[in-house]
Amino acid sequence: MENEGLIRMSVFLGVFALMALWEMTAPRRALVAPKGRRWGVNWGIVVLDTLIVRLLFPVVAAGAALDAAANGWGLFNWLGWPPLVEIVLAIVILDCLIYWQHVLSHRIPVLWRLHRVHHSDRDIDVSTAIRFHPGEIALSMVLKIGAVYLLGPAAIAVILFEVILNGCALFNHSNVRLPGWADRLLRLVVVTPDMHRVHHSVIHRETDANFGFNLPWWDRLFGTYIDQPEKGHDGMTIGLNEFQDERPTRLGWSLLLPLLDRRGNS
Repeated sequence: MENEGLIRMSVFLGVFALMALWEMTAPRRALVAPKGRRWGVNWGIVVLDTLIVRLLFPVVAAGAALDAAANGWGLFNWLGWPPLVEIVLAIVILDCLIYWQHVLSHRIPVLWRLHRVHHSDRDIDVSTAIRFHPGEIALSMVLKIGAVYLLGPAAIAVILFEVILNGCALFNHSNVRLPGWADRLLRLVVVTPDMHRVHHSVIHRETDANFGFNLPWWDRLFGTYIDQPEKGHDGMTIGLNEFQDERPTRLGWSLLLPLLDRRGNS
């Protein structure tokens, strides 16, 4: 636990750098907005997210797992199953929970106001994976901590889940080109960039599809899977129809977006 923050930060920065380099050498799509401005805004948001989480949550999800174990709280602490079984099940269950959180973020208006900050990005690349409003991050942290207390997973399972979630999000938001055969093969076990890119389309039925972050199974199981975008990956428009201008590349506007009307006006 004392090295959790260092482990997570090291993996995050390493995967981010790897995907950024891959995007430079083999991009999937041409970007429509200035990359420097977009990255500045997206990094500004994640720095603010980190500060707010540190201020609001003295105990994060892995700490909640230790607390649950010390008090005998949660399903796995009662069952006493083999550690490996518990770790695998905890990761799968938490991933399913994140899938449904994502679905509800599109279905419940107040949650969509927060989540549309993520979708307002007019491009999708590795930096889009860190573009989440602080309010959405705080709600997600409450949900994960609550789930950990109910499940009672080992702290190592929670740390692994967080590392996998961050790494997969960076991967599947990346603007990288994969051979068709590799994309089809990888989709059996993980959400790929081409699969998740569909979710960032301006076409509503595509935006409301492919909600998975780690495992690709939930979308197929619950009927929210779309294989390819209607207009193709090169022809599709990314973002939200009402924000196809320079506003998403402004930090202040992006942070205030949940308080603005449907058109992004005060």
